[in-house]
Amino acid sequence: MKTHDIVFSDRPQGSTARRLLYDGKDVSLAPYGEYWRQMRSLCVLQLLNNKRVQSFRFVRQEELAQLVKRIGDASPTPVDISDAFATLTNSVVCRAALGRKYNEDEAIGRRFKNLLAEFVGLLGVFNVGDLIPSLGWINKLNGSDKKVERVAKEFDDFLEQVVEEHVSKLNKPYQQEERKYNNDDNNSTRNNNDSDGDGDSDKKDFVDVLLEFQRDNLAGFPLSKLSIKAIILDVFSGGTDTTYTVLEWAMTELLRHPKVMENLQKEVREVAKGRLNITDEDLDRLHYLKAVVKETLRLHPPLPLLVPRVATRDVTVDGYDLAAGTMVIINAWAIGRNPDSWGPDPDEFKPERFLGNPVDYNGQNFELIPFGAGRRGCPGIAFAMATDNFVLANLMLRFDWALPPGMRAEDLDMTQCTGLTIHRKQEDLYFYDKV
Repeated sequence: MKTHDIVFSDRPQGSTARRLLYDGKDVSLAPYGEYWRQMRSLCVLQLLNNKRVQSFRFVRQEELAQLVKRIGDASPTPVDISDAFATLTNSVVCRAALGRKYNEDEAIGRRFKNLLAEFVGLLGVFNVGDLIPSLGWINKLNGSDKKVERVAKEFDDFLEQVVEEHVSKLNKPYQQEERKYNNDDNNSTRNNNDSDGDGDSDKKDFVDVLLEFQRDNLAGFPLSKLSIKAIILDVFSGGTDTTYTVLEWAMTELLRHPKVMENLQKEVREVAKGRLNITDEDLDRLHYLKAVVKETLRLHPPLPLLVPRVATRDVTVDGYDLAAGTMVIINAWAIGRNPDSWGPDPDEFKPERFLGNPVDYNGQNFELIPFGAGRRGCPGIAFAMATDNFVLANLMLRFDWALPPGMRAEDLDMTQCTGLTIHRKQEDLYFYDKV
């Protein structure tokens, strides 16, 4: 990812990913080349830059307020925090990418949530036909091919409707353009962004931005509707499941280590100074919070096996000769638990190891690469971490957490499930507010 990064910048073209992601028109799995460079540049500079991430801070604030209300209303009844985190991250990404969220009490909201779960699940399924083509018939026999076709078509139909709705509004004169939202939260977001003073671009969701680039040819290259859909799918696959996984594991580890939680709450409450919320501006002063998040990412990287890479030519790495076309899989989980990097206790949850330690997760320190590194590193780190840090800090500020009565920390099932992202095998995680 450094010395030979360009050699290993290609991706394997699995049949499932090709079908779900419009034959490699996304950013994450697109073949290395000019198309990928153009699309990544568009995403990094226009969709996921720091200014645009900050422009959605009101979305994060409002969705957090909904979560806090849900927990407060339920107290002292235990809350399924896993489901709550999934709902929050899904809503944040929907509002940023599509301009609205899809509530689970709506038929379309339930359909979207189930479809997204199937989509992410399929991306993490091993396809025997990709490695042994002669066994491809197994996918037809067990129904995998049929399921992939169904999910691909249903998601395409959904995105087609979303894009067409945006196109019809984009084509109206600006003075008459008024985005209609399905709930007051979305209207509030627009109003807050208007008052921010950063300009009209802050009012646009990802689809708006991409369609304007397509209409006005601002990208400098043809941007097709299929490419727009593929980018949006990338945002969902990389921004929902992975983001809430980090929150889920962080809360699990904090419940297992009450002293760590106590230290984190002390820091957060000292910074808040009696206020009821932590702001984005406060986050830079929360050094222990950052250490907790880093330690969570070290032990529980959302993608334990990073998206595979493929050698574009013959190369020798550490004395091993690798032929062009060789697929390389990087084990971020094992790297994060390597005793050569992390000492004699690499399996222990100790955020203190990051205090005063410059090691970060941005791809510059190869002992901690939960988001990959190099040309193929995740472009959405800032977006994901803005949500994780903000939500975790505020939950530590507002509530004193505990497991349900009769349940001990050592009873928590830490077994990890398999798939594209790693959750706890027992996904339902119930906490309650002690206050």
